[in-house]
Amino acid sequence: MTAEYRQSFVQGGLCLLLAFAMFISCQQKRQEAVVTPWGEITDTIPTDDSFDLDDIQRNGELIALTLTGPATYYDYRGRHLGAQYLLAQRFADKLGVSLRMEVCRDTAEMRRRLEAGEADLICYPMTKHGPGWLTGSDKADLEQELAAWYKPSLMYEVKKEEDFLLSARSVRRRVFAPMLNRAGGVISHYDGFFQRYAATIRWDWRLLAAQCYQESTFDPQARSWAGACGLMQIMPSTADHLGLSRSQIFEPEQNIAAAVRYIGELEQSFGDIRERAERTKFVLAAYNGGHFHIRDAMALAEKNGRNPRLWRDVEPFVLGLSQPQYYNDPVVKNGYMRGSETADYVRKIHERWNGYRGVKTVRSTTGPTGVPQKAKRERKKKFQV
Repeated sequence: MTAEYRQSFVQGGLCLLLAFAMFISCQQKRQEAVVTPWGEITDTIPTDDSFDLDDIQRNGELIALTLTGPATYYDYRGRHLGAQYLLAQRFADKLGVSLRMEVCRDTAEMRRRLEAGEADLICYPMTKHGPGWLTGSDKADLEQELAAWYKPSLMYEVKKEEDFLLSARSVRRRVFAPMLNRAGGVISHYDGFFQRYAATIRWDWRLLAAQCYQESTFDPQARSWAGACGLMQIMPSTADHLGLSRSQIFEPEQNIAAAVRYIGELEQSFGDIRERAERTKFVLAAYNGGHFHIRDAMALAEKNGRNPRLWRDVEPFVLGLSQPQYYNDPVVKNGYMRGSETADYVRKIHERWNGYRGVKTVRSTTGPTGVPQKAKRERKKKFQV
């Protein structure tokens, strides 16, 4: 190939490339400059902000924004719940894509992020006319698909589903007696395992047995809707973290041993609570409700002048995390939680532990903050500290 021919070939190719780039530029709203061996030309990849239904389905993910709360979205023992989340999940299933739900601090943040193209829609609570959801301004097809999909019966269905998931009916288990042989001091068939592994974390084995009964009523095959398995109701993801094989998750000894490893980790994470009896309550609460939620309650206690390392001072704020004025507080990093369940979990385990030890449980006539017992029972509706 002569030098003249080579130069003519390169110039001809450059002209064709530039002509193609000019054609593409007419089809786009925005272009980006790209440097080539021949100079700077227009990129041929579409870069406009339009990202409608076809693009979402091609990408395989629906991104939704919401606020934390019992009617919207929250974490429950490692799984996601909330009517808005469940409804959005059904819509994502209809589209054939996965759902990514992201929590914002307020409505202003949701709108700003939607306008910036960081999400596909905002999930508001429902109205009587349909979903109170907003789609991006460039998503006319998505909005039309949403309007055609929604039926009033869907909200009833997701609320019924959530009620079932939060009830005891959602846990498949046989109910065994809380004590196998009271006269002989035999609690369960697994007492030997409790004794062996509780010693490694310096727990009374009867406390571990009381926790096990609260989790599974001593049924090694128990399984919850969220996927928690076995005697100590270990989530598969937690089992992976603890080195417990999925094939061994229902084996009594392996399940108890893994649970004790996890309890040991929680003991270390609450090492700033020096008093062992107090730390145990925080560990149990974290086992049930999640470590980060308990830390949120501790932050609230400290902010309000209470002792963040004393359970009776922190428990009211665990309960308070079900109320907007608390789970929306700036010191709270992990949003809403079902605090009443966690508080009951700690209380019931201690009461059963006392029974196993032959210690009479004495219930105070006042709540942990001096609130009369009647008012304490009403805190689920109106919480005050």
